[in-house]
Amino acid sequence: MAEFWADWGALAYLAAAAWAFFEGETFVILASAAGHATGLINPWILMVSVWLGSFLGDQLWFTLGQRYGMRAVRKIPGAEKRMATALRFLDRYGTLFVLSFRFVYGVRNVASAACGIAGMRRIRFATLNFIAAGLWAASFVAAGWFLVAWLGERYTSYALAGIGGAVVLYLIFRFVQHRRRGRAAQPAAEPQPHPLPQGAPPCRLARRRAAR
Repeated sequence: MAEFWADWGALAYLAAAAWAFFEGETFVILASAAGHATGLINPWILMVSVWLGSFLGDQLWFTLGQRYGMRAVRKIPGAEKRMATALRFLDRYGTLFVLSFRFVYGVRNVASAACGIAGMRRIRFATLNFIAAGLWAASFVAAGWFLVAWLGERYTSYALAGIGGAVVLYLIFRFVQHRRRGRAAQPAAEPQPHPLPQGAPPCRLARRRAAR
């Protein structure tokens, strides 16, 4: 991670923003920890970068949900179930849900689209989303920065390697699970009628038509 910043300089912060645009808690923690260990990464610039990236990413999902409804998230595994959960949380907690959904496992990927589908006003969502993205960015940058101070560089590298490995295993598990569900959802082939054996007597209706 530190080598990436050393090679790319300011462009690396743009990469961090692009990563946060889609989702990148692990990336933010790794970058912040590397910044504390090496001094090559400015935590304040990193925080602003991922703040803006996360904000813009969720604004996009909100707009897609507002315009296309469930079609916006149809390809996300388990989208319908997650969307139902997100809409239920939104209806119950409102503002609190928008401020905290980045920290809620299971609905993070569809929460912004759910706000658009539910008809939340754009200016309200943008305001809450901007605040929430800042809280998210500050939390994970601080987590990575102080993790090094608490564990030391050596044990931090072990911890981050473990986190990275767990994320990879989880993604593989979700991919395999999605493939299995896709195969199970495929409709069974309709049984083909058995052909009549050669020399079988014609049916009664056919005999009547032949007689006419």
